[in-house]
Amino acid sequence: MKQRLKLLSVLLFGSMLLLSACSSSSSDSSINTEVDNNKEGVTELTVAFPIFSAQPKDMALVESAINEIAQEKINVKVKLLPITFSNWMQQTNLMFSGGEQLDLMPSIYNYSQSVLLGQFIPLDDLLEKHGQGIVKALDPAYLDASRVKGSIYGVPTLHEMADVNGVTMRKDIVEKYEIDTSKLQTIEDLEEVLKKVKAGESNIAPIIPSTVGASILNNYKTFDELNNTIGVLPNYDNDLKVVNLYETEEYAKHLKMLRRWYQEGLILQDASTNQVSSTDLINSNRAFSFLLSAHPAALSETVQGGVPMKVVTFSQPPVSTTSQITNTMWGITVNSKTPDKAMEFLNLMYSDEDISNLLTWGIKGKHYEVKSENVIDFPEGVNAQNSGYYLNAGWLFGNQFLSYIWNGTDPELWKKIKQFNDSATKSKALGFTFDPSSVKTELAAIGNVITQYALPLETGSVDPDSVLPKFIESLKAAGVGKVIAEKQKQLDEWVKSQN
Repeated sequence: MKQRLKLLSVLLFGSMLLLSACSSSSSDSSINTEVDNNKEGVTELTVAFPIFSAQPKDMALVESAINEIAQEKINVKVKLLPITFSNWMQQTNLMFSGGEQLDLMPSIYNYSQSVLLGQFIPLDDLLEKHGQGIVKALDPAYLDASRVKGSIYGVPTLHEMADVNGVTMRKDIVEKYEIDTSKLQTIEDLEEVLKKVKAGESNIAPIIPSTVGASILNNYKTFDELNNTIGVLPNYDNDLKVVNLYETEEYAKHLKMLRRWYQEGLILQDASTNQVSSTDLINSNRAFSFLLSAHPAALSETVQGGVPMKVVTFSQPPVSTTSQITNTMWGITVNSKTPDKAMEFLNLMYSDEDISNLLTWGIKGKHYEVKSENVIDFPEGVNAQNSGYYLNAGWLFGNQFLSYIWNGTDPELWKKIKQFNDSATKSKALGFTFDPSSVKTELAAIGNVITQYALPLETGSVDPDSVLPKFIESLKAAGVGKVIAEKQKQLDEWVKSQN
């Protein structure tokens, strides 16, 4: 899911920049969000959030159930405004430019850009007055990581707050060849496994990209990307010296390894141009594995489109970075006329179990039933296809640890993820956010260069000995040195502000 969102975010941010000044109308913006905030003394809020498919048919019922609680506790009623991801940037930008009521919304992998575009208001004072539940739920380091130019403009949803590198493999093939997954400590250790699969399953690609448009290395990180990969912090420390990822010895070493894998038939041969999803490749018996960023407590075993998968994490410790913590951030928008009340409702999303479960799972007895203390499942006759409310997006709403766990998932999941979060190493630059405003021209040019070179190199499709030098020279010509210098300057200033 997160890999899918990361690729979506690239497309969405492009739309954000194009549409931030737009004031035209569209069919989506015709939804009436005008409300009377003083009707019967009750404050009415509009809460927007993205969804992958059509609006659930029982959204109004869930909204009504939420309002029973919110009106009693904080004298607030909410209008839930789900918007499909395909229309998310266009519709929210039109709401901003048109001054429509929009009180609360999340920013998905675009937090710093949302702040720099002036869409969110500072929350520091509001958190102190009305956000005690949020402050109690979140590690102070997570709130500090939310600061942009010294102020908090959004609060992260609470779920796994770190990543660890790993690989997901078809469980049946792992068992068939008695693969000892305990020996997979590094990415290099995968080679023997991939060779074994290639020898025994000649029609299956041993390793593929995680999703369409991604490279083999897309979800493998040993560095803090500092908001983007144009200037990174190796090993999440490097004495806070920013370097060009594409000039590092480790990057060159990985490219040579991938080139060898490609030549030996271990990588999907059309990986750089493939348009078939990883799910379809796995389902159609054409692929065995792909790399991923994971949290081991949740993903020791999972399912890829109906196929059982075995997830193994490498031995590097999990790491928390600013990007990981701020990937889903709830903020109060500049359009809100009642930010105090908006903060009170946001606080309920992080502190009230009933609100959390209504947003995440819907109405008890109708959309789910409790099987045991904290485990739920569909009621008899209800399934994912006919349920009136099945978003399956707990990662999106406030404090996921308040919600039930779906049947088939480890009942101890939240406890294990909390332990995972507590065990994570924190990047030395945790809390730093890069402001790209002064180097936008260079970033656009560099993005074009990366698009041209990175995917072929990171799928093993071309020879790095000849292509990597051209890639590096093209990056330099596009202004990568200026971007890195600007990022280093901002990082140095951030360090001074911490002392």
